[in-house]
Formats: sequence, C-alpha cells, structure tokens
Amino acid sequence: MSGFSYGNRGLSGRRFYVAIAAWLALVLAGGLCTWYGWFGPGSEGSQQAAEATLVSEVATLTVEAVAVQPSPTSAAVPPTIPAQEVFGYGIAVHGTGGGNVDYTMGQVESLGMGWVKQQMRWADVERNPGEMEWGPYDWVVEAANQRGIKVMFSVVDAPSWKHSSYVDDNPEAAPPDDLADFADFLGIVAERYRGRIHAIEVWNEQNLDREWDTAEGVNAGRYVEMLRLSYQAIKSRDPNIIVISGALSPAAGPWLDPNNSNRIIVMDDFEYLDQMITAGLLNYCDCVGTHHNGINIPPSVDCDGTYQDPDAQFRGYWDPPQPPHHSWCFKTTLEGYHEHIAAAGEDKPLCVTEFGWATAEGFDGYPQGFEFALDNTLEEQAQWDVEAFQLMRQWGFVRLAFLWNLNFSQLHGGLGPESPNAPYGIIDLQGIARPAFGAIGAMEKP
Repeated sequence: MSGFSYGNRGLSGRRFYVAIAAWLALVLAGGLCTWYGWFGPGSEGSQQAAEATLVSEVATLTVEAVAVQPSPTSAAVPPTIPAQEVFGYGIAVHGTGGGNVDYTMGQVESLGMGWVKQQMRWADVERNPGEMEWGPYDWVVEAANQRGIKVMFSVVDAPSWKHSSYVDDNPEAAPPDDLADFADFLGIVAERYRGRIHAIEVWNEQNLDREWDTAEGVNAGRYVEMLRLSYQAIKSRDPNIIVISGALSPAAGPWLDPNNSNRIIVMDDFEYLDQMITAGLLNYCDCVGTHHNGINIPPSVDCDGTYQDPDAQFRGYWDPPQPPHHSWCFKTTLEGYHEHIAAAGEDKPLCVTEFGWATAEGFDGYPQGFEFALDNTLEEQAQWDVEAFQLMRQWGFVRLAFLWNLNFSQLHGGLGPESPNAPYGIIDLQGIARPAFGAIGAMEKP
C-alpha cells in the first residue's frame, strides 16, 4: 500500500550542503593565510592575525552547521519516519454543489477526517469534445490540500456523445463504447492532479443497469477490461495514486430486463465480485471498492436471521426467505467480500467508498422507497456510524472508509428531505449539525 510521507529526507540534504560550504571556506581561508604570510607586508603578528581570522571564520561556519543538526539526543538514533497510514477515515462531500468549499473542508477538518471523497462526472467535465471544465474540482483539491486532507475522486458517467449506440429509459450513467476513452480521461485526471490527489475510484455500482447502461446489460468482464486500461493509465502518470475498483451495490439478483430476458440489469454483488476476480480484478487495483448503506440494521448484526426489532416499520430483513440475503447486513456483506478475495488466494484490502445510516428524524418527509429511514433515530445514526468505523478499523482488512455523507442534504439539487441522499447527511437541511456530527468528531481515530 502506498504511503505519502517522505520523513526527514530534506534535513540530510541541507547538512550535506552546509558541510561542502564549510570545507570550501576553510580551503579558501587557508589559501589566503598562506599567501598573506609569505607575500603580505606584515610581520609575524600579521600572520598570527590571519590565522586568528581563519579560526574565527571556521568557528562561525561550525556554529551554522550545528544549528541545522538534530539535538544530541535525536542525533543518536535514525531520523523518525511517520508510520504508514493503515486505515483512512474519510467522508463524502458535495464540494461542487455551489457551497463554500473552504467552509466544507473546515468541517471535514473539525471532524478529524483525513480523507474526502468527491464524485467526478466525466460528462460534466467534458460537455463538448475537447472542452474541459475543471474549475469546481480544482477548488476541491486546493481547499483539501491546504488543510492536509487527502482526496479521492470517484469518476463516473461518460458524456452522451461517447456512448451513442444505446440509450434506454433509465440513462443515468453509462461507460463509453470504447473503454479506452475512459482510461484516457483518467490519465488526464491523474496528470492534472499529480501529487495532489491520492486515490481514484474507477466507476461506481457497475452491477446495476442504472450505472452501467449498455445494450448487453451489466458485464463483469467488460468492467474489468476498463479497469485494466484505467489502472495502467493512472499508474503511468502517478504511481502513488491508490486505484480503487468501482464499488458494487449490495443487491440480490439477478434481475432481468422485462423487454429482453438475456439482458441482466441487476446482478448479485457476490456473484459479480466472483466474476470480476475470475477476469483478473485483483491484478488491476490496489483496493477493492465496496458499499453498504445500513438500512435499519445495526452494523454488528450477522445476517443469520436472529436479530429482532419488533418495532421496526420496514420489515424487509424479516420478510421471507430466511435467513435474510447478505445485502441487508453491513457486517456480513463486508466480511463476505473479504472471504471471496481470500478464497482467490489474495489479501487485497477493501476500500469502503460509501457507508452510513439514514434517518428521517427531524425532516418533514423522506425519499420514496426509503421507509427504513423512519425506523432509525438521530441517536442511532450517530451510534451506528461510529460503530461501523470502529469495526472496520478493528477488522484489519479495510484500508479506507468514507461515510456517506456530510452535506448532501443542503447542496444536492435543493430537493429537500425527498432527496435520496439527504437522510444520510450528518448536516441537516438548515446546515445544523446532527448528533452524528458530534459523535464522529469525538470518536477516537487511532
């Protein structure tokens, strides 16, 4: 795994140049004294004065050299190099939504988060061929860098003129017809922000038709081919960037297109993961992307059917068949991904690029289909968001984790509580911190 700290290498370089300067001064002063003693107008006293001047100059240079040395105690041990980050605490922000980006990054900093996730839509950057609009993303990167916060871009959605061969009734996002075009774009992104962004997620929830809208339907092999090309393009520009495979949506499946029984529009995420692994997934990423939004089930629950909540209005977890599908449960899903990777003989870590619990408490509505948000209280959201961070840190197989989300309730199109992203926010519709904000800020982050 990549590290981004270079320790105290600059100190040894400065010491080297000081030593060279002192040596040159000593040689020059010695030469002057020799000339002065043999050819100068003075007597023995003049020669002694010259020698005294030499001693004084050397002493001055020695003091200057000592001034840049470590203290006697630190000089006795090798320079300290900060430990490599083993778990990154992150949060998703809507930094391009029209709000004050500096203020947003200040909120992230106050939470003690070291990472931010910002989605980048290729279709928004290159609305017309060859015409790039980077401004909003430049501001996000600059604001984060000023506060020492690492940036992960999750890049999706080819421009419509890149996938004109197929459009259905749900054209939310689609890859380009030529997968190399997406890799080329990611190469441009990595080049532009080299040294200033630290991870790129290659697509998002590609096991769903709404995100992989093609004539053939979702296809793990095609995705891995795009990932392979993208991995090579990114690493050739900046090998320090962490390449994350597109996170899958936890889902049961398969679901078939009602108009085409050969076209899969939703695939079970475990099945899709296995197909990606067979196609070479683990050779073309540093981290396997995953998602899980916790419905109305706590993060520590196993999907074995034993958990009970008789007061829950949304009964999906308890409906037949039993035991519940793994996708209902945060713990079972993430442990399952790790087990599938281990079964392939690899120890590739997970990057959880989206997780969190929704609550409609304090809102005067909720998104259609999100009835589970009525079951979760603000206090439960705070408790479970924190608990999920702690579990992932303890498990040891999660490299990065990004809470979904900071501020989408304010900036996501002005949809109010009906926005599907609003109930997950830890800032409410008026910009006031919800209890989860304080709980995450106070959470120990080892």
